[in-house]
Parts: sequence; C-alpha cells; structure tokens
Amino acid sequence: MPRPSRLHPLDPLIPGSPRRRTLLKAGGTLLLSVVAPLPASAAQILAVRVWPAPDYTRVTLENDSDLKAQHFLVPDPPRLVVDIDGLGLNNTLKSLVAKVEPNDPYIKQVRVGQNRPNVVRLVFDLKEDVKPQVFTLAPVAGYQHRLIFDLYPTKPVDPIAAMIEKGDWKLDGAAAADSANPASPLPATPPAQTEVAPDAIAKLESEMSALNGTPPPQPVQPTPSKGVKQPAQKVVRMVTIALDPGHGGEDPGAIGATGAREKDIVLAVAKRLKDRLEQLPNTRVMLTRDGDYFVPLGQRVQKARKVQADLFVSIHADAFVSPTARGSSVFVLSEKGASSSAARWLANDQNKADLIGGANFAVQDKQIASVLFDLSTTAQINDSLKLGKAVLTEIGGINRLHKNAVEQAGFAVLKAPDIPSILVETAFISNPDEEAKLRDDGYQNQLADAITKGIKRYFADNPPMAKSRLT
Repeated sequence: MPRPSRLHPLDPLIPGSPRRRTLLKAGGTLLLSVVAPLPASAAQILAVRVWPAPDYTRVTLENDSDLKAQHFLVPDPPRLVVDIDGLGLNNTLKSLVAKVEPNDPYIKQVRVGQNRPNVVRLVFDLKEDVKPQVFTLAPVAGYQHRLIFDLYPTKPVDPIAAMIEKGDWKLDGAAAADSANPASPLPATPPAQTEVAPDAIAKLESEMSALNGTPPPQPVQPTPSKGVKQPAQKVVRMVTIALDPGHGGEDPGAIGATGAREKDIVLAVAKRLKDRLEQLPNTRVMLTRDGDYFVPLGQRVQKARKVQADLFVSIHADAFVSPTARGSSVFVLSEKGASSSAARWLANDQNKADLIGGANFAVQDKQIASVLFDLSTTAQINDSLKLGKAVLTEIGGINRLHKNAVEQAGFAVLKAPDIPSILVETAFISNPDEEAKLRDDGYQNQLADAITKGIKRYFADNPPMAKSRLT
C-alpha cells in the first residue's frame, strides 16, 4: 500500500505538494510577495563549494555578509533542512544542486528554493543519518564570510578499520627478501611452509576408508623429545606511520607563481611516499587525508593517535614573502620558542590553517585541546629530533637545504605527546625554480625515496618497541 503523503514545512520545494497548491490558492498578494524583487539589502551568495570525504562532507556558501541560519533534521527518509535569513536566491546558489556528485558518501541530492520572502531553504536528501554542524566563519585570507555545513556520520569512521581495509602490506615471510637489510623497520620472520589442515586430512582418510571397507587410521600423537626445547613462535608487530598532507579543501595552502597549490603538491608526494613505505616489511601507513578536503589540525593529531602511530610525518611546501627563498627543511616541536625567526614565522603561518580551512571551534573536543597545548613531552621531542635528522640528511642529497640542522617551532600539528613527529617542508613553492621542481613527477619520486630512506635510517638506530599509549 502506498504511504500517505505527509504535510511538512519543506513541501513548498516539492512541485505539486498539497502545501504548494494551498499557497497558490491563497491569492495573488501572497504569490507576488514571494516572487517580488528582494530588498537591496539582501545578502548575495558569491560562491558555493562541496567537499566530499570519507570522514564527512562539507558544504560552503561564501557570501558578502554574515548570515543567520536555522536547521533541523527530518527522518524517514533522512533529510537536513536549512533556512537562511536575509538571503536572495541567485544563480550561484542554484548551482549548488549540480555540485553534489553521485559518489558523495552522505548527500544524495540538494534542493534549493525561496521558502518565504527573504528566506532561502536548502533541503539535503541524505544517504544515511548524519550529525550536522552548521557554523559561520569571518573573512580571512582571500575568503569573505562563509556559512559552513559539515555533515558527519552518526557512526564515525574507524581509522584503524579503514586503514586495514585499504592496506596491501608486506607481512612476515612476504618480506623475507628484505630481512637481511638492517635498515628495514622490523626484521621479517622466515616464510611459513604451506600445510594442509589436519581436519581436511582426517576427512579425506575417512572417506578413503569407507570406499575400501577398512577402518580409518587412528591419529598418531607426536611424542616430544626429552631435553629438546620447542622454539617459541616469533611475533612481529606492525609499524604504523601517519602521513599528513597539509592543508586541503577550503585551505589551498601556499600558491606558486604559475598556480601550483600546496595542497595538491603535498597530497601527491604523500601518496608516493605511502606506496614506498608500504613496500617495507611489516609497515602500514595512514593518510590523515587522501583527497581534497580539509582536516583541522587537532583532528590530524587525533587520527594518528587513534591508530597508535609510531611516527607522524607532516608534508608541506614552504612559502615566503621573498621569491628568492629556497631549500628544504625539517621541523620538530619546540616547547621553549622557535629556533629562528623564520621558523617562528612559518609555525605561525601554518597554525592559521584552522582559520582558513574552517574548523568549528565551538565544538572542538576538550581532549584535542589538551593534546594540542598541554601534553607535549621532552621524550617525544628528543625522538622527533632523531627522526628529523635522519630525514634531513637524506633530503640533502636531492635538494639544497634551507638550514643544515633540524629546526624547532610551536607547530600545532606536531603536538602529539606520544608520537615522534616531524614537519617536512619539501621546497619553497614561492620560488619559481622550486615550484617547477615540486610539480615534476621525478622530483616528487626523489622526495618520497629520500623520506623513506630517512625513516629506515631512524628505525635502524631506534627499533620500535611496544609501549603504552596515552588515551
């Protein structure tokens, strides 16, 4: 039996709905008030953007003034309804309908309409239940006012499960060819011999005996030799490395003279690096982002901690006010101030990512805040310096170094208290020559190779050990 039609406040967006017919019958005055030109003071949408990602989907409305919005959820089927006050319906806002891709994990489609004078209604038809966050951002960098809708799943993505599902790693015997290499992150165990399950053998013997009319043979229990100690089974744990391509989504990072965007360059380098690291035995890699979307600084740290990463490597492409600045750098956290004025400037610049990318500070988790600002430790910094030195040495073989030593500054993204963490500035994207190198596939491969060698060098001197994690 077809389900009865329900009268609902969002019905004016559905052609032929009972409420729409009622409005049309209410008289010409009401109809004219809906279609009449809006006051000149009504805000105008300047740009609309949709950023789908496994973790969440973000919808951004950039406008020329601060907007006020109210939202509510409608179940069965799930929908998010947003009413925006003081807004005129223009072609830019209407283009939001075409911005939703079929592969968006959370949005099926969006409908846009003038709900009543000076109020625009958006209806997001959802693929599953979500927990929306709706907030505004003040003008910053090249952006004007922004109204943000972040649609998070009610059941958050498990980063460990996602990493395992995507993983294709060398494990134990599969890496036997690398076991003689002392620089491998973990020694590999010898390959296991292929064996037929005992139950399968017993079943086969029973079936053969039934055919021959003879009783099945009794299983023979092995007698352990006296004085011979059975070798203990060797257990090798996985090494987990978190790679953090900087910026993303609303935050493009630095932009070179020919238009190269830092967020694109560092994601490409991170993917190449991931492929190389996962060729090492017993090594798996998590990317804090694997596409063009924004991840707040605190969530990058939390993602690494949730998978109990052994290392955290954040990848960036430097920029400076002068186009002559050049060279690669490696940074670690400092609790006592920056090691140079340039390091301090860079850390302050990178720490603005949440403002540009658009973090909802009103709902920032208290645990994230404590990780970012209170729990960094001397031991973490010491290990990070060792990792940074090993990586810097290898990068120095493919590019000029901006400084010959690892630098320190208060990078928010490096403040995981229990994970050695470094930030690699691959080159100055603001330098035309280095921008060209960063866009080159060959140089990106060299960078990935160099960082991989540095990580192997670090593990050769500092083998990973089981350790308790802060929670």
